Amino acid sequence: MIPKKISQEADAVQNLPDKIIDFHVHLFPDKLFEAIWRYFASTYGFNILHEIYYRECIDYLHERDVEYIVYSNYAHKKGVAQDLNEWNLKVLNDYPELYCFAAYHPDDDDALAMARDLLDHPRIMGFKLQLLVQMFYPDDERLFPLYEMVMEKGKRLLLHVGNGPVGNDYVGIDNFRKLLERYPGLPANVAHMGAMEYGDFARLLNRFPNIYLDTTWAFLPKSGLMFDQEVEVLEDHKERILYGSDFPNLIYPREEEIDCLKGFYLSDEFYRRVFRDNGLHLLKE
Repeated sequence: MIPKKISQEADAVQNLPDKIIDFHVHLFPDKLFEAIWRYFASTYGFNILHEIYYRECIDYLHERDVEYIVYSNYAHKKGVAQDLNEWNLKVLNDYPELYCFAAYHPDDDDALAMARDLLDHPRIMGFKLQLLVQMFYPDDERLFPLYEMVMEKGKRLLLHVGNGPVGNDYVGIDNFRKLLERYPGLPANVAHMGAMEYGDFARLLNRFPNIYLDTTWAFLPKSGLMFDQEVEVLEDHKERILYGSDFPNLIYPREEEIDCLKGFYLSDEFYRRVFRDNGLHLLKE
């Protein structure tokens, strides 16, 4: 089901803020990017449109009115996070308009010491956990010290915890609810609007004040993964939704998702909050 428009005015034009914030971008070292693109093609049949390296990604987004880029990467196995995070610090040094959700793996011997040092950086937002790939549950007790440290430091998590675009046993709303039972104040951004359990994840926003959803991959009608709730859900939760593109790991043009969201003819406040103000609020926390 594709959500119905709030307005049926065919000529209505929804203007985005002049400068927007993309709260979900992926940046990796070049060779790791290449390996990820090969994995997407061989495992999921996803042929990435924009096979461009990190400096080109940054330039591409800036040229399209993205003022602040919040990017992430993740440690797909033990022993990867340290090198990735050293690279992250260099990128942040080179690009003062970038923010980062850093890499973390609970099996690294120095994981918590590294995390504590990284969280002191003003443009490290927190950590990305890609549970689908890392293959551990969100309520894995090995992660509890990280969650507590993130909350202590006033930072956040970016979680791929929904079962879309693809899923496995480690993701899904039931697993995430177990985590929230233990940490109801968890400050977390949920990727992909919680696909494919959109309604269940949206209802979490009524109970858990520190959860946000991001728009990545959720507004692409051609993908078959379309957000399936009425648009009133978006309007009602406009203070807790962040625009994210997933750039460059896209199989459809980045602009299609923006055009889809604009085509719902939601309030001016929705577009201002989702594409800029909500992101600014989190960047300033």
